[in-house]
Amino acid sequence: MTARPNLLFLLSDQHAQRIAGCYGESLLVTPALDALAGRGVIFDNAYCASPVCVPSRMSLLTATHPHRQQVWTNDDVLASDRPTWAHALGAAGYRPTLIGRLHALGPDQLHGFLHREVGDHSPNWPGVPRHDLGVLSRANDPWPESIARSGPGRSSYEAKDEEVADFACAFLKETAAAGALPFALHVGFILPHPPYVCGAEDYRRFAGRVGPPARGIPADEHPWLRWWREDRGLATAAPAHILRARTAYYGLVASMDRMIGRILETLAATGLARDTLVIYASDHGDHLGERGLFWKHTLHEESVRVPLILSHPGHLPEGERRAGVVNLIDLGPTIIEALGAPALPNTDGRSFLALARDGAAPWLDETSSEYCTDAVPDWTGGAAVQQRMLRSGRWKLCWYAGYRPQLFDLETDPGETRDLASDSFVTSLRDQLATRVLASWDPAAIRARMAARRADKDLLAAWARAASPPSEHLWRLAPEQNRLDPTNR
Repeated sequence: MTARPNLLFLLSDQHAQRIAGCYGESLLVTPALDALAGRGVIFDNAYCASPVCVPSRMSLLTATHPHRQQVWTNDDVLASDRPTWAHALGAAGYRPTLIGRLHALGPDQLHGFLHREVGDHSPNWPGVPRHDLGVLSRANDPWPESIARSGPGRSSYEAKDEEVADFACAFLKETAAAGALPFALHVGFILPHPPYVCGAEDYRRFAGRVGPPARGIPADEHPWLRWWREDRGLATAAPAHILRARTAYYGLVASMDRMIGRILETLAATGLARDTLVIYASDHGDHLGERGLFWKHTLHEESVRVPLILSHPGHLPEGERRAGVVNLIDLGPTIIEALGAPALPNTDGRSFLALARDGAAPWLDETSSEYCTDAVPDWTGGAAVQQRMLRSGRWKLCWYAGYRPQLFDLETDPGETRDLASDSFVTSLRDQLATRVLASWDPAAIRARMAARRADKDLLAAWARAASPPSEHLWRLAPEQNRLDPTNR
């Protein structure tokens, strides 16, 4: 047994919380994660800081909300002098290693990690050509092609993740052989992020077993959500394509789970499992057709609620659940406390290690998530948005700059089917929650700040286009790695 615990942190991309057996999914899709949950603690009310990849991941690293570190979009750069939980572990004597996806833009591709393998699928710089998915072009982003170009086949993302799993297993074997303990390993997957394309065998496994979305478009659909759905072409998506995309998503989750299973089996086979804190989480969710929506980009539970499992033999309970409201920004402080590293200064996150150990431990059931964009990325439809969700106990308020708010009682309406914001009996509560949302978060100031920064980002993009700077820690993705089975072209 080492003097301090090891860390194995597994982070996926766009895993809808409900598509896991340990979260109630009836189809056998995640046996490895279900077994991990049986050996640990599962959090039912975990949220991301933003339902977009880069701001969510950078907030996880720094334990701060997007508006505090000013990373709101996928083309924002996290400042290199912002400490991360990887820096804290390094300060404590660990040699934090990253294998796979970080999804950070800019010259700093480590942010506190001292060693990195495999790398990312997209370049470090804005303004340069993005990765080419060949026949799956645009199927990875919120475009109609994402639903139409779906089904059995193969994507670069799955190929990349298989290499990530290989490297993670090799790292664990080499670490055990060398006795290089304690270790801190972060493994970043891109699955089950779209394209909604999985291997033929996985697709056949779920074909005919995955049904249509359970929730249709609400009669009182929020006007911004209606605009988003229609602007993204979801209003005209064919039901057969929707079902095909949903089926392939299950196949992607199953594929990812097998990779995680290999890593956990290697951890056990090397004898390292007995003193390793294992964490599984995802950066945000996916609507998968529920409410007529796909992808993330909203404040609904399908988008902002994430899976979160912690297991540490002899240190955390086994097979227990926690109802406490937590956020991915709380995960860094939790890791830091568990591994005995120095605390991150000037952060928003709170360690929930005591809550993981004891469900009766004091904890404030409250958190927030925000979604802000400017109008430049073409998939935004030319609309800049500033939106924020506050979850406080049973209540959830969604604030939309320029639109009416939404209010849900998640205790009596966990599916968010009834918007109470206009009901007179909750007017006082709604206004109190709205005041708290806006007390530390100013949508007008955010809009102005993002517009001012756009000029900076445009110049950096022009520099990158002209200078063609090299990208570091880049996995060599090739268009021919991607295919759709002939029947789906």
